[in-house]
Amino acid sequence: MKGIILAGGMGTRLHPMTKVVTKQLLPVYDKPMIYYPLSTLMMAGIKDILIISKPADRQLFKSLLGSGEDLGINLQYKVQLNPNGIAESFLLGEDFIGNDDVCLILGDNIFYGHDLPVLLKRGVSKIESSGGAAIFGYYVNNPQDYGVVNCSKKGRVLSIEEKPKRPKSNCAVVGLYMYDNSVIKITKNIEPSERGELEITNINNEYLKAKNIELIKFGRGYTWLDMGTPDSFLSASNFVQMMQKRQGLKIASIEEMSYNMNYINAEQLEKLANSIKNEEYRNYLLNIIKGDL
Repeated sequence: MKGIILAGGMGTRLHPMTKVVTKQLLPVYDKPMIYYPLSTLMMAGIKDILIISKPADRQLFKSLLGSGEDLGINLQYKVQLNPNGIAESFLLGEDFIGNDDVCLILGDNIFYGHDLPVLLKRGVSKIESSGGAAIFGYYVNNPQDYGVVNCSKKGRVLSIEEKPKRPKSNCAVVGLYMYDNSVIKITKNIEPSERGELEITNINNEYLKAKNIELIKFGRGYTWLDMGTPDSFLSASNFVQMMQKRQGLKIASIEEMSYNMNYINAEQLEKLANSIKNEEYRNYLLNIIKGDL
């Protein structure tokens, strides 16, 4: 399975912060925002990743992350000229995806929880074993602001609606989606919505019609944060600060993730650590090698 991070869009709700810098490069406490979705894909065992951004931001992402070789992964970059919808990612990434399955994550989403790798691997296994789609859900108090999924008591997906006035459940579809390779063909056959975008909800509903979609819920003990507004952006930074200060463990350290996933060895991690000018971050990585964390 390959991965795509959608880091485009105008970020208008975060203006003026995003007037000259895309939000996915803004710091969420002590790391650039894009580290969080990138680490999630790496945690899922995905090593080939495409970052889609606005033309002006492509070189900035490349300067930050490079080819991914130092992390034991492969990073590629693609430009989205206009914000034509989340589902356009599969058209822009068609050559990159090739004949593989794909996981799409939005560049402003944070996922956190002890058993997060288990849920991610469950999604990957579902796609590998039976194809179709795997979407992820999270209980919210304001479902009318999200895509909403409604399920039977046995967990079968019954409906998926985009920002319904009368939600049938409180389960929001989060910005993490896994699909088999037919998602490319499906995307080519859907029509833009009234706002002129290729909607991810329409993709999900095509898989629903085919009765090949699974909902994986983030239950108690998991955190999902969407950093699209100033308030949610601040909440995400405060959450990361609180958890890291309390536990002494970093969230979304891509260097640590590479080491834990065996993408790189201790010698390579030490080299990465010594290239970091921040003494606290550098010592954190060196302590991992020593087995102190």
